[in-house]
Amino acid sequence: AARELWLSQLDEFPRARKGMERKPPSLQRTKGSEILFGVAPCSLALTQSRRDLFRLFLKQSSGSRRLVMSEFVLQATARGVPVLHVQRRELDALCGGQVHQGVCLEATPLRFKSVEEAETPDLGGEESRNRQLVWLALEQIQDPMNLGALLRSAYFLGVDRVVTSRRNSCPLTPTVSKASAGAAEVFDVYSTDDLQSFLKAKTAEGWEVVGTVSKPEEVEDVPVISCLEFQWNKPIIVVIGSEGEGLSLETQLLCHQMLAIPPGRALHPGIESLNVSVATGILLHSICSQKRRHGD
Repeated sequence: AARELWLSQLDEFPRARKGMERKPPSLQRTKGSEILFGVAPCSLALTQSRRDLFRLFLKQSSGSRRLVMSEFVLQATARGVPVLHVQRRELDALCGGQVHQGVCLEATPLRFKSVEEAETPDLGGEESRNRQLVWLALEQIQDPMNLGALLRSAYFLGVDRVVTSRRNSCPLTPTVSKASAGAAEVFDVYSTDDLQSFLKAKTAEGWEVVGTVSKPEEVEDVPVISCLEFQWNKPIIVVIGSEGEGLSLETQLLCHQMLAIPPGRALHPGIESLNVSVATGILLHSICSQKRRHGD
């Protein structure tokens, strides 16, 4: 009986070993890289020169998705990026179960630019004062989904620059890029260690600083008006506060005006405000639509 058991184990071993060989190998990441995921972020990252690119991972697919995947292969080949065709579970593991749409890209992270780099010659002097420039300043936005949505709206609506406070703010992660529908891959984002000093400096240069508020009754010493009434004729910075606390008091006091979005009905307590990215989209549309009208 013992001999028969031993022989049966020998017979099973090759099968077990064959099964082990079919198990997908673990995909080791390049040191210092991150995994970008989703069709739009990966496609735009491949066409830009803002990241170093290591490997493109595509889901083995057929049917309608084959054309999309073929385009990715062409883009990767043009950049000299190796392409690996893998199973869905491997893509799931690479991006931690995020919605990857069958595409992941191993690349170096995006970094904020220093706010000093924003002081480019074409934005200075008399030309700056005569142009309707809109910059968006973000104070301690921490949710990557919100940051991505903010960048998407800012890019779409024609904001000229986005500046974020470095402290207590979300970095430019792959989740941010996905939430921005790839806008983070083409739209520079600047950061500063001292948002208040930055706002003071721009005020001294003749810019108008406009804050945002969801509860006008809580604002002191700064005039509050409806975003529908706001008119502007010189460069402005629209300052958006954090998801929970809004603008800090120090930043509020540097604003020339505060803008509020008038609600469309009497609101129940507890649902008296909008998500920060939604509110910003409404405000930016109101402001940037003036910019387009004046530019015609």
